[in-house]
Formats: sequence, C-alpha cells, structure tokens
Amino acid sequence: MKDKIFTSEHFSILKHLLRWTFIIIPIAIVIGSTVAFFLWLLNFVIHFRFRNPYTLYFLPLAGVLIYFIYKLAGGNAEKGNNLIIDEIHEPGGGVPKRMAPIVLITTIITHLFGGSAGREGTAVQIGGSIAQMFGNWFGLNENDTSIVLMAGVAAGFGAVFGTPLTGAIFALEVLTLGRIQYNALLPCLIASVIGDVTVAAWGVHHTAYHIDVFIITPHWFSAWLPVDFVLLFKIIIASAAFGLASYLFAYMVHGIKTFFVKQVSVPWLIPVLGGLLIISITMLIGKPDYLSLGVDAEHAGAVTIPSAFQAGGADTWSWLWKTIYTTITLGTGFKGGEVTPLFYIGATLGNTLSVLMDAPVGLFAALGFIAVFAGATNTPLACTIMGVELFGGQYVLFFAVACFTAYFFSGHSGIYGAQRIGVPKITGSRFSDSATLSEAGNRRQNYVRHKMKKYGLWTRNKNK
Repeated sequence: MKDKIFTSEHFSILKHLLRWTFIIIPIAIVIGSTVAFFLWLLNFVIHFRFRNPYTLYFLPLAGVLIYFIYKLAGGNAEKGNNLIIDEIHEPGGGVPKRMAPIVLITTIITHLFGGSAGREGTAVQIGGSIAQMFGNWFGLNENDTSIVLMAGVAAGFGAVFGTPLTGAIFALEVLTLGRIQYNALLPCLIASVIGDVTVAAWGVHHTAYHIDVFIITPHWFSAWLPVDFVLLFKIIIASAAFGLASYLFAYMVHGIKTFFVKQVSVPWLIPVLGGLLIISITMLIGKPDYLSLGVDAEHAGAVTIPSAFQAGGADTWSWLWKTIYTTITLGTGFKGGEVTPLFYIGATLGNTLSVLMDAPVGLFAALGFIAVFAGATNTPLACTIMGVELFGGQYVLFFAVACFTAYFFSGHSGIYGAQRIGVPKITGSRFSDSATLSEAGNRRQNYVRHKMKKYGLWTRNKNK
C-alpha cells in the first residue's frame, strides 16, 4: 500500500475549517454592525450630557426605568455575561434574543444620565445574544452552539475595543481559570477579526494610546544584562498593587449589590439610592471627572484615561474615586460594562505609582491599564496581547510580568461570578477547591464572618 502525503484527516480538517468560516462570517458581521451602532450612539449621548450637565440629576429616575425594563421584559437576561458563560459551559435555556436590544438601550440610558460604567459587558452580551440567535437558525447542536457563543463573545470584545487578537484569546481564556478552550480557536479568531473590520468599515474609530519614549537610567550591571532589573522590580511591586485594586473592585461590586438587596426591601428603590449617591459624591468633590466612560474630557484639565499617560494627568486618588463611582453604579442595578472603568482605574493608579516610584509615567499607566483588567477578569494572556495591540510590542516583557503578577494578587475573585476554577492560582488555598468564583466569594464571606464571630465582632443583629 502506497503512503499518502495527504490523508483523509487533512480533508476533514479542511472541511471543518470551511464550515466554521461560513458559519461565523455572517454572525460576526451582524455583531460588528450592531457594536458600531452602539459605539456611535454611546458617543452621541456622552457628548450630549457634556453639553447638558443637568441630566445627571435625573440619574435616579433613569435607574428606576432600567429596573422596570428588566422587570417587565428582561427575564434571565438580567444575569448578563454570567448567563453567557453558564450557557457555554452547560447549554440550557439559551441566551435570549431580547438580551441584545435591552442591554444596549439600558447602557445608553446609564451613560446619558452620567452613570459610571463601561461598554465591554454590553458588547459581549450583544455578541452572545446574536450568536445564539444564529445558532438556533442554523440548527446547531449543543457543542456547536457553545462554540458559536464563544465566537460571539470574541466578536463583541474585539469589535468594541479594536483589539481582534485580544478578543479571540479573551473568549477562550475567560471561561475557566487556568484553562483555554482550544476547540473554539479558529471560530473565535475569525469572529473577532471580522467584528473589528466591520466596525472600522462603518467609520467608527477607537481611541489611540501612546507610551512616550523614556530613557532607562544605566546601572552598574547594564553592560552584562539586557533587562533593567531595577525597573522590573518596580513593575512587580506596582503590579501587585494592580492586582489588589482588581480584588477591591470585584469585592466592592458584589458587596454593594448584596448590601442593598439585604437592606432595601423595595427593589426599585435600590437604583434610586445609587443615583442619589453618585449625585451627592459628584457635588462633594466638585467635578464630574468620574462619571460615564472616562475616555473623553468633559472640561479642560479633566482626568481621563488618555490624560493618565502624561505627568500630572491624574490625581493621587483618581483610581479610588473611579472604583467607588463604578461599583456603586453597577452594584445598584445600572447597566454597562466593567472593563473601561477598569482601564481608567489601572491607568490612573499607574500614574500615581509612577510618581511614588520614580518610574516612566506612560509605561506605568499602560501597565495599570492592562494589569487591573487582567486581575479582574483572570485573563492574563489576553491582556498581555492587548498591551501589544494597543501600545506596541516593545515592552511585551513588562506587559506579561504586570498581567501575570496582577492575576495572582487578585486572588480567587473576579467580576464574572460564573467563571469556573479549572486550575487554582495556588493549590491548597482555602478557596481553590471552589467550583466557581461566586462559590469562592461565598466561602470567603463565610470565613470572614467566622473570624469576626470568633473575636466578638459579629452579632445577631449584624447577621440580619
């Protein structure tokens, strides 16, 4: 029998690749077009609020409107990104078609009235909802539907940030800590690239970021070692802080939501109180810098993500104010993503740390930008690639060190409670055998209560 250079396996592979290409392309085009419309509309309402700052005072009413939209028409779409993650792992009722228009409308409402939120969550939910719809039309089985949902996540993420490779890796990495879903590698890459190209074709552009060139101070060992280990040491210390900032953000989002649910018996009053808190804090600090996305400047000298890349472009506590604003907004029921606020928190914290550690401002802002996101989503590989796509490959080693360090220091926490724990960050950890981040969070709360009771800091009244 003669040996064959090409076997039947190669033709099966070719058939597999062509099949997924034809399935994914129309899905990604629709997702990219929807995301382009969302980004255009988002930009319009944000600048409308800039011209009409009084709209902030209607934020509590906007929160009530969002609550009743989900109450009357949302159904299980209220679970947002966690629903998509659950459906990818264990297909069940599916991602409803209404998720896309509802989250788009409610996110626009949040930003129109000044709520501090992002756009990634909306884009991912748009991607998941549209992907599920096409999967039903194509009559796909459960395994293929899971892959299509992952491709929808990749298309939405890649399209909303203009980072196609990051979008593909994010969709593969975000589902389970310590594992990557390689079975969806090609569909996710195609979807993310097509989604990004579609947004560009509609004439929607993304914010460009730039790290200023800096001179590395020579040390006595510089002639023998290609890496500035003094700077690297500073980056590791800063990245540990970035990871702790990620942990603080995730803890506060879940904690604020739990607190209000327990303390407020009338659900629609929760967004009212959240809106009033945002208004009060804004009046207290006397500037609107921490409202909405934080990308465009509402006034001259405003603290924004781009300004954080320059010396003096952020206040010392800008990162903490943005954390407070965003966790209150999302924790009290307003809609939008977490990622752009995480970019803001990371970039401004990097700006602050660069001053304290006598380090390059632009570099540290960029490291914080990607590392806080890496810690909060547990996606260090995707965020390292994001650093390359946004800032160039010159500092890829620093990007990797920052993202991996932040990933570990954020612990078993994150903004997606449905994320599975495949490989624990530290074996033997008290929370490492939890099935999901949500379960790890519950165990963490129970552990804290146990310690407080042990030392007499927890009473029956506090437990109600």
